[in-house]
Amino acid sequence: MQIKTGIAVSPGVAIGRAFVLGAEDFRIPDGSVSVDAVESEVTRFKTALRNVDEEIKANEALTTQHLGKEYAAIFKAHRQFVNDPKLIEQIETLIREQHQSPEFAASQVLRKFAKELQHLGDKYLAERAADIFDLERSLLRHLLGEKREELSHLTVPVIVLAHNLTPSETAGLNPKYVQAFATEVGGSTSHTAILAGALEIPAIVGVGEFLTDISGGEMIIIDGNNGRLIIGPDQATQEQYQVAQERFRSKHQALQKLGSGQAITTDGTEITVCGNIEFPEEATSCTKHGADGIGLYRTEFLYLGSMRERTEDDHYQAYLKVLKTFPEATVTIRTLDVGADKIPGGMMHLYKDGSNPELGLRSIRVSLACTDLFKTQLRAILRAAVHGNIRVMFPLVSSIAEFRQAKMVYRDVCEDLEDQKIEHNPDIQVGMMVEVPSAAIMAEEFAREVDFFSIGTNDLIQYTLAADRSDPLVSKYYNASDPSVLYLVRRVLFAARDADIPVSVCGQMSSEPMFVPLLLGMGLRELSVTPQAIPVIKELIRSVSIRDCEELATKAYDLDLARDIENFLRGELIRFSPELINE
Repeated sequence: MQIKTGIAVSPGVAIGRAFVLGAEDFRIPDGSVSVDAVESEVTRFKTALRNVDEEIKANEALTTQHLGKEYAAIFKAHRQFVNDPKLIEQIETLIREQHQSPEFAASQVLRKFAKELQHLGDKYLAERAADIFDLERSLLRHLLGEKREELSHLTVPVIVLAHNLTPSETAGLNPKYVQAFATEVGGSTSHTAILAGALEIPAIVGVGEFLTDISGGEMIIIDGNNGRLIIGPDQATQEQYQVAQERFRSKHQALQKLGSGQAITTDGTEITVCGNIEFPEEATSCTKHGADGIGLYRTEFLYLGSMRERTEDDHYQAYLKVLKTFPEATVTIRTLDVGADKIPGGMMHLYKDGSNPELGLRSIRVSLACTDLFKTQLRAILRAAVHGNIRVMFPLVSSIAEFRQAKMVYRDVCEDLEDQKIEHNPDIQVGMMVEVPSAAIMAEEFAREVDFFSIGTNDLIQYTLAADRSDPLVSKYYNASDPSVLYLVRRVLFAARDADIPVSVCGQMSSEPMFVPLLLGMGLRELSVTPQAIPVIKELIRSVSIRDCEELATKAYDLDLARDIENFLRGELIRFSPELINE
């Protein structure tokens, strides 16, 4: 039995037989064609290109039907490549002037372009190179008549293992037959990872080399909750995960009925449980799972599949979609958290060498550096606020000066809309994400400036412990139970309590049941979690009292090792609600 770890991008557990996708080796024929055959070869190339375009259109339609237009935007980007006059001209030139075969010419041009993207030093663009390789495979398949075994045509349940899965392959996965997947490469922000989450297929990416260790049909386990790939599990491990899987399935079915209604503790305290979303269409999933509102709308994903800057109307229409789903409840919109591996083409000029580290120019710093883009988004938010209960918050604020500068831009936008006599709501709440230690340390001072806090524990943990949350090599250092992390979270909660302002936790920590009693004991009364976690968290809240949670928190404060705190919290969760434990 082997256990490998990667980046968990879509939760769930699957046990089944491996379906191994090897490297796709197309045998490209002789690289030259006769002069007499040039025109017919150009025609063959154009025919293959049209067929690929039609194939991508079908993927786009399928994704639109099942996931919505924002996800389908991925394939619009693919079609832009297919119909790029420059790429087509380069390929045709090689066929006509150098008498190269369409296969050879297309592969040469597309791979050169993909490699240029990979070597720009930018994670986001490097991942877009996968889209080019996807196009190359599709084009070669139509030219040569060879094709990879179609994932969409599976007839028995399998777990798919691959070096990588392209967005088009992922979109074509049928959850009826694809129980889960794992890939050797990939990141948490890749299109493939995002689509996996939307399809609710358990998935792990970035595992590293493992395909040579597995044979097709071999028994494996995917633990999408903890990022584990278990190869050749022994009988005891299989039985353990079978129990956990069945428990998860039963629990999921039961909890779907419990998601609606209020989450009230046994001693009568009402807790608000909102949902986190990345696309407007996910608001529907939040209502299905019983969300009390939207606690985090990650608006940077408006740029998914597009390297152009979004217009004011693009933003406005996206926000209206969410408000139509939640016409009365609070919808909290986070302004663009771009940077690092998410750099829209319109802002590439900010990064001279094309790269941007985690501690570089990102989030609110980008907005303050690109005030036109910032104002465009704020105008759309203020206009949409006329139609619902919107709050806005700024991400990754590290100093009071930064928040004041952002608030000044906000006031300028209000004045502009007023002068232009454009209908808007200037009186919405303006808050901030607490994601860096400096903001948590200065929480008392920030509390005098903001209308509310939202604690982003994902970034707060990685910056406090100097452990990149997407890097498997340092994953053991990334621990929400660390006393330093809990100290900072507690500091923010206490500062919000003393200033009498709302505070929520919207990071992954709030979606993990064992931390919820601790957070409630610290004083938290609003959580924002992944849509699938809403019923679980609500049911847990209904099984605890605030008094018990406060006692739990006091005991946790006295522990000085992360593993001791984690063991203690797991033990308490078993006491409060044993059915919520995943074995």
